[in-house]
Amino acid sequence: MKKLALIIPCYNEEMVIAEAYRRTKAVLDTIQNPTEIIFINDGSRDKTRELLEEIAKKDAEVKVIHFSRNFGHQPAVTAGIHHCDADLAIILDADMQDPPELIPDILALQEQEEANVVYCVRKSRAGESRFKLLTAKMFYRTMNSMSEVDFPLDTGDFRLIDRKVMDEFDRLKEKGKYIRGLISWVGFKQVPFYYEREARIAGETKYPLSKMFSFASNALLYFSKRPLKLALGLGFVAVVVGIILAVWFTLGKIYGFSNAESGWTSIMFTIIFFGGVQLITVGVLGTYIGILFDEIKARPEYIVDEKRNFNE
Repeated sequence: MKKLALIIPCYNEEMVIAEAYRRTKAVLDTIQNPTEIIFINDGSRDKTRELLEEIAKKDAEVKVIHFSRNFGHQPAVTAGIHHCDADLAIILDADMQDPPELIPDILALQEQEEANVVYCVRKSRAGESRFKLLTAKMFYRTMNSMSEVDFPLDTGDFRLIDRKVMDEFDRLKEKGKYIRGLISWVGFKQVPFYYEREARIAGETKYPLSKMFSFASNALLYFSKRPLKLALGLGFVAVVVGIILAVWFTLGKIYGFSNAESGWTSIMFTIIFFGGVQLITVGVLGTYIGILFDEIKARPEYIVDEKRNFNE
């Protein structure tokens, strides 16, 4: 029997952690496979740590990793994969938007298809604003158009991965991980599982607009060089426009069809246009250089404070 692990990152989830454990444990009790739950406490500032400690004391099949501070959702999932010794792992969030009751169906599909990855596709997303639905839809389609890798549309980190994929994932050393993209990049046999995403059972989203933008920009820049090509294209367009304007004003001065000396508007347009192109180009280059700077420092993605119920 293949061992199954649930990887559940947590950040300030005191309102949902007990219910998340109850629901996942109830599902795992119906499965014949040996199972375990790996909770990653991503530097929570509420009572999440204390609640996880209580759960781990009562249940030896619950493993807990406490970070030294908040490192982010993707490092938390990464830590879960790094510390997982199971044959299969399912990644899901503590807010229960991705229902653990679907786990038996996901396992059945994986066994039927002999798949290395079962990625869960959202047919609908309850409890989310139209703005978030629209921006999420735009994000996935923009990623596919800009990246060299095809990503499944309307998916999150909720997915099953097998030991082969986890071993390959452990070899990836970049720090700014976009996990759902990396799992697609790894390859092997990947199949979709369609489901209805539920609303949070309590609490607030840990991805406000600022974090959503940062997450999207990291994903795009780590998986595509096209922003650099776009900046190059804008620079080329700016040069062409500049040449056309120079020729136009010169001929206008010679033949009298343009009063260049009185063209305050054209001067301002030219300055603003070229200045904007330069700022965009420098900004794109600076962002890529910043990524290189972070990678060269080679700092760890996360720091573990304590662990519970691990054999070591």
